[in-house]
Amino acid sequence: MESEYIYHVTTLKEWEQAKINGEYKPTGYDAEGFIHCSVEKQVAGVLDRFYKGQLGLVKLKIEKTRVSRPVLFELAVDLDELFPHIYGTLNLDSVVEVIHIS
Repeated sequence: MESEYIYHVTTLKEWEQAKINGEYKPTGYDAEGFIHCSVEKQVAGVLDRFYKGQLGLVKLKIEKTRVSRPVLFELAVDLDELFPHIYGTLNLDSVVEVIHIS
């Protein structure tokens, strides 16, 4: 069964800014056009590939049914895995937990 939650890794600083702005839009969003997310079992690999050695990270636990923008599972060809992408800014009320990583 597919989980009702997806996850997004960001910095505490970006998350704090999102709370001020009233929505979350990560650095690089304008170039990418979507927000990269993961299912829980993919988070460790994402941390290893993109965030090694970084401090001040948090993992957003997002309830998919509360996301107001489209969530599409798309193939990361280099990994041959489907990853969830949010096509639009993230509404803050879809984040049910903020987990400090480092």
